[in-house]
Amino acid sequence: MRTRASTQSTELDAYLITSYDEHMSDHLMESDERLKFLTGFSGTTGEAVVTTKSAALWVDARFYDQADYELNCDWRIYRSGEHPTISEWISSELAPESRIGADPQLVPHALWVSLERQLNSDFIKLIKIHRNLVDLVWGARRPAPKLNSIKVQPLRFAGEHWEVKVNKLRSNLTAMRCDAMIVTSLTEVAYILNLRGSDIPYTPVFKAYLVVSNREIILYTNNTRKNMGLLNHLKSHSCHNEYCVQIKEYQDVLRDLRTLSQHWKRILVPSAVVFDMGASEAIHSVLPRELVLDRPSPIIFLRAQKNEVEQQGMKKAHIRDGAAMCEVLSYLEERFIAGDHFTELSLAREIDRSRKIQDLSEGPSFKTIVAFGSHSAIPHYTPSNRTDFEITEYGTLLIDSGGQYQDGTTDVSRTIHLGDPHPDQIRAYTNVLVGMIRLSVLTFPENLKPAELDALARGPVWGDMNDYPHGTGHGIGSYSAVHESPISIAYTTKQRYSFKDGYFFSNEPGYYKRGEFGIRLENVLQVHDTGKVHPSGNKFLSFEDVTLVPFEPKMIDRSMLSAPEIKWINDYNARIRQLVGDELKRKQKMEAFYWMMNKTRNIPEYRSEADYGAAGSVALNFRVISLILATIITNILILG
Repeated sequence: MRTRASTQSTELDAYLITSYDEHMSDHLMESDERLKFLTGFSGTTGEAVVTTKSAALWVDARFYDQADYELNCDWRIYRSGEHPTISEWISSELAPESRIGADPQLVPHALWVSLERQLNSDFIKLIKIHRNLVDLVWGARRPAPKLNSIKVQPLRFAGEHWEVKVNKLRSNLTAMRCDAMIVTSLTEVAYILNLRGSDIPYTPVFKAYLVVSNREIILYTNNTRKNMGLLNHLKSHSCHNEYCVQIKEYQDVLRDLRTLSQHWKRILVPSAVVFDMGASEAIHSVLPRELVLDRPSPIIFLRAQKNEVEQQGMKKAHIRDGAAMCEVLSYLEERFIAGDHFTELSLAREIDRSRKIQDLSEGPSFKTIVAFGSHSAIPHYTPSNRTDFEITEYGTLLIDSGGQYQDGTTDVSRTIHLGDPHPDQIRAYTNVLVGMIRLSVLTFPENLKPAELDALARGPVWGDMNDYPHGTGHGIGSYSAVHESPISIAYTTKQRYSFKDGYFFSNEPGYYKRGEFGIRLENVLQVHDTGKVHPSGNKFLSFEDVTLVPFEPKMIDRSMLSAPEIKWINDYNARIRQLVGDELKRKQKMEAFYWMMNKTRNIPEYRSEADYGAAGSVALNFRVISLILATIITNILILG
């Protein structure tokens, strides 16, 4: 490539491309999908390096099969966290004194520092290129950035005035001896100011930075968004106190940080934590290093612990979401039996349509996953025109989807079968369900870390000598991001954050048999304080399932379940019948109501006499057959 960056005289031997925007967002607006444009990879996380002779992509293990499917043979694909790492590969491809460029606005500071240190040891330089090279190649074909309107999140959904949230943040900053903080995460900006937007698909945010100090609040966004409602909400008409928000142009933030930092002794710049990658290298590069406190944003923890209004909103949103899923699944089964044809994409559209018509709906919370047959064995497969399978009765159908509602965010996975499931599929499904139940019913001291609970959900899958290449759970926002820090349940991660009363997170064990089938079940759980205290003084916490969508009865092997596990399913089904049933009747969706009632029929918690008789008969027959075989073998040996 030996690329010459436009307007700069720096010659490069390689170029680094990340899957991030300036705010390290999980989802991107189309104009920021540089990695997808360059590689064709449609997953949400990845890093690519292009040299003059070769190109490589690193992806999360969840997306490895997807990347292998989507990329052509020009690309080498590696799993993140395995060898070779990005720096190892670069060092093997480039000679000493080579130069690799990257856009510092799109690289997390932690990644930049790590790469720079590792590459320096091999005498390779990481160079800041402020004119993005992918954008130069993209040219006029690059979509225009979105600048949609900003909406106020009403108090009846937010549950707390934004001034109260800012005051809590300032108290945290004072405790950390910081004069100010730069808020770089879009979900944090939206949360702290009780605002929402639609710049980015699936996440109700708008592009902006926020500076909060003890004396002022400055919002950096496009000035064309200003309207009377926004100005009134933020008290921006005349800023004469510490609870009014000045609105400045988005592109002025780096210049202003240089100036503002001259008046600060210490500034908090967010570091990486779980799903939040922290501030970009560009933010760090304009601030004096001695002033920067590189720590997790306090907003992450304020936001994760939902207030009472948010908690109730999340529950109500999940009831409506459960009704939406019952409507679409009952429609699928009815029309499939009638002879209609569905593909992965057509069913995904039906799911999105079913959610869209629900009260307070704001669209999906991520791109709907419908994976049939061998596609269901790809953990986060997303259907496309090129890969679209027709759905038949000869495979598992995995659906992972979620909705954004003004009062909450949902994320649910169910696996169904429109024909007769194979015994291996039934066993896998039941093991996944058992793992899900074991985590759901847990009562535990609050000092236990999420990673320490992972084995409960994975245990039954491990028992079948299998595992799933994704976490068991992640935090979830309230009309915000579907992946929310600080909770991540994965034994492969090290974190010091614990559950707290009012947190919401997913519980999603899975089973994947490559090339054949996949199973994933997912509920969102709420964390509760039980009011009881552990002998150590720590509170006892418990979980409550807020997702209310039926499981697939034909894929549950009752003989693999204990009586308490069967009782859990029956209690869960009773809640669906009551809460989702009332919602379906209110909307006069009686076909979906009767479908739901059929799927949530009571399972006998104890074996009947007939069951024991049948089991005894089978055992007796087995003993008789064994005795006959033993006699035959003995006679053969004697005669021999």
